[in-house]
Amino acid sequence: MKRILTSALTAFLLAFAAQAQNIEGNLADAVSLYSQGEYARAGRILETLSAAAPSNDAVWYYLGMCRFATGDTESARTCFTKAVELDGGNFWYRKSLARLNFATGKTEEGTLMYESIVKDFPDRGGINYELLDIYLRTRSFDKALAALDEIEKEKGTSEEAVRTRYDIYQEMGRSEDAIRTLEDFNEKYSSPMILAVTGDYYLADFADSLAGARYSEALELDGSYVPAVLGMSEVYRHERNYPEYFSTLQTFFTSPDVPAPSKGMYLRNMLRTIDPKILQIHRSGFDSLALTAAKVHPTDSTVLTEVGTYLYATGRTDAAGVWFQDAADLYPESKSLATTAIQFLASKGAWEAMKDRSVAAFNRFHEMAFLEYANMANYQLKDYDAIIGNCRYILTNYPKDKELCLQAWSSIGDAYHEKGNSKDAYKAYEKALKINPDYAPVLNNYAYYLSLEKKKLKKAYNMSRKTVEAEPDNATYLDTFAWILHLQGRDLEAKSFFKHAMLYGGKDSAVMLEHFADVLEALGENDLAKVYRTQAKAKK
Repeated sequence: MKRILTSALTAFLLAFAAQAQNIEGNLADAVSLYSQGEYARAGRILETLSAAAPSNDAVWYYLGMCRFATGDTESARTCFTKAVELDGGNFWYRKSLARLNFATGKTEEGTLMYESIVKDFPDRGGINYELLDIYLRTRSFDKALAALDEIEKEKGTSEEAVRTRYDIYQEMGRSEDAIRTLEDFNEKYSSPMILAVTGDYYLADFADSLAGARYSEALELDGSYVPAVLGMSEVYRHERNYPEYFSTLQTFFTSPDVPAPSKGMYLRNMLRTIDPKILQIHRSGFDSLALTAAKVHPTDSTVLTEVGTYLYATGRTDAAGVWFQDAADLYPESKSLATTAIQFLASKGAWEAMKDRSVAAFNRFHEMAFLEYANMANYQLKDYDAIIGNCRYILTNYPKDKELCLQAWSSIGDAYHEKGNSKDAYKAYEKALKINPDYAPVLNNYAYYLSLEKKKLKKAYNMSRKTVEAEPDNATYLDTFAWILHLQGRDLEAKSFFKHAMLYGGKDSAVMLEHFADVLEALGENDLAKVYRTQAKAKK
């Protein structure tokens, strides 16, 4: 009997050992798959193992990692929680659960877990940095300062720690503590970064002499340190010492270490912040900065665009156009540069060139905005057939895009009207209104053109009424509606709508002024009608 029991026990132990070995082998396979990014496959193995070995904390931990990687955060939380319950002394289990809680909006719970980890694992210095980041993000500034104290006890004082402490004090409104933190560091150590930040503080506080002193110290340590260069240039600008301002900024614009977009951004901000009179008085100096940037970065799209913008803003529009078009030609793949060049040509009324660039851009990017630019140019060129052709291209190639088709039929109607073909214009408008019966631009044009022909005034009235109901302060729509009322002999009603139109831009249109004068004359108000007719002549 004893021998039988011994044999059974031996068999059980051997089977248990084999099972344990099999679990460890499968776990190793799953971990390997996880490390290769095969999260779904690893997760399936670990799911099976969690049922076979529910007390294996590593299985739950890696299953949680797989679930998190595939976006199943709630399942990941359950797995991490199980791993922590099985082994609460494991740093990584607890950190993973804390990080997940914080990342999924359980901020308070995650913060408490991080704090407990710091307490239980004092030798894990890196966790203090994560806790500091949490305190900063949750604006727990007193706790952030305490966490920073612990970091400095372990690692010592550093530029990054001083800058962080300064930022915290600034957020707390403790400006005196903030500047003292910087100056205490400056007394003991030499750092261009901290000196430049100190200069920025004084510059913002209008203490230009103190700011200049700190920037000078920073530049003595590193003559090309960009924040100090820019800060020193601002001190010179405040002092209206423009020769030194331009000289200092040359270091910034010639530096190969400063990215071209940063120089372009400086040019953009220069235009926005510096008094236009100063730009004109010291034009040669500002020109030298812009042209230096272009010389150092002759093929950078940002710099080319900003130089063009600078020239345009300072009255050299023809020169600006060269820069805009050169930038667009250098970077034919850039939609923004193509758009800038087209818009510049529109501002100059260069319709042929605008049309050519718009068509070329449409062929490259297949975006309707460029076809609309082409149509704008064609309208100015009175090439109405080209507009109709472009719009029919839209209708053929984008028949399911209702908004595009609506715009296309609307433009076709306008083009036919300009050609004197009312019949086809009205057919196009009807097509547009089938897509959107409330589309105000078409309703207004259709109604107005019918009124000019004095045809179907009832239909015109109904269409026009919808536009003023939708946009009661639109002077164009008010003019159309009032004019139709006049044609129907309802001049007193028309007068009130014209008066309203005059309040919202009607006085800027000679046509509207003449229409109002006609209505006033019909009502016998000849003197007032004469006033508006005189204004209309002046507008013409």
